[in-house]
Amino acid sequence: MIMHNITTGKVKCQICGSETALLDVVDFNKSCEEARGKYLPISGIPIYYTHCPNCSFTFAPEFGQWTEDDFLKRIYNERYIDVDPDYLEVRPRTNAEVISNFFSQQKGMIKHLDYGGGNGKLSALLKEKGWDSLSYDPFPRNDIDINELGKFNFITALEVFEHVPDVNRLMNNLCMLMDNSCLILFSTMTTDGNIRQNNRITWWYASPRNGHISLFSKKSLMILGNKYGLGFKSISNGVHCYVNQTPVWARNLIN
Repeated sequence: MIMHNITTGKVKCQICGSETALLDVVDFNKSCEEARGKYLPISGIPIYYTHCPNCSFTFAPEFGQWTEDDFLKRIYNERYIDVDPDYLEVRPRTNAEVISNFFSQQKGMIKHLDYGGGNGKLSALLKEKGWDSLSYDPFPRNDIDINELGKFNFITALEVFEHVPDVNRLMNNLCMLMDNSCLILFSTMTTDGNIRQNNRITWWYASPRNGHISLFSKKSLMILGNKYGLGFKSISNGVHCYVNQTPVWARNLIN
């Protein structure tokens, strides 16, 4: 496959519909491990990021043209562990421990889905602690029909948002899975203070080799939630939540 960059023409923001402007270009091999002082060889393949002046959503439009096979061959291949060594074991164990500890008294009221759960480790660890938990990942394609999963009152989507080329498809999927009262707890680092219009991209999180192709500001996350009738709250720079109606067991977190 030959990569074709979108360097001309106007690209609309997926979130607010505003006209975006090219922001910067980085090498395809730019990875998150650079934050730890580890660098991949330069690939010579330019990846352009575009920026919305209205909501500050920043994304790489080229990846919207990729097929699933392109992602599997170029990004999520056997070398992915080199740029994200924590994704198989360390991160799901840490996340499961935090979630379990925080909601230990409420788990009997929770029906949980880990969306984008990869190998299912987080969900499996919660099940060991007595949770009603299920893991689902739409990528790569599988035999599980999302329409048959049912509804959940607690959905986690940890380190998912930044990987999706189509954020509206993601939101449609999440909304389909939400019960009448449901909390979505998700993690993605925000661009606030890290990416600015008319500035070069130096932020470690903007890393195409990791598949970090959609980068959100808090404003863009709020607007995105509003489009789907969801309330939004940032718990920290990297942890956020959407809610349609706050479940009883989650009121201490939301209020």
